[in-house]
Amino acid sequence: MANTTADLVLFLSGDLMFASRVRGAAANAELQFKFSGNLPAGDLDSVAYVIIDLSTRSKLIPDVVAEIASRCPAAKVIAYGPHVQVNQLNAARQAGVPTVMTRGQFDAALPSLFVG
Repeated sequence: MANTTADLVLFLSGDLMFASRVRGAAANAELQFKFSGNLPAGDLDSVAYVIIDLSTRSKLIPDVVAEIASRCPAAKVIAYGPHVQVNQLNAARQAGVPTVMTRGQFDAALPSLFVG
């Protein structure tokens, strides 16, 4: 039987250092955390958030956006990247990512991102 509680933050990145900050924010919101380079195979029913680090995973856009929509449609999708990489930020928006932020905006929002 599938898990019906969406309580997982899936962080798609190659940045191990920043992953600890995202893990901490998820833990503060009593959410599970998974760090991955790609969208994992298997059941994604428990995914509440998919966060895509555009500085290390921009090549996943737009394919991963469509896959998220079909495999975990209730998940909130957030992409962030360096403010100087305007093309990557715009590509994420054009691919249908509803929330696209600069890394600074994402970092500032992180303490309260998963609360409420």
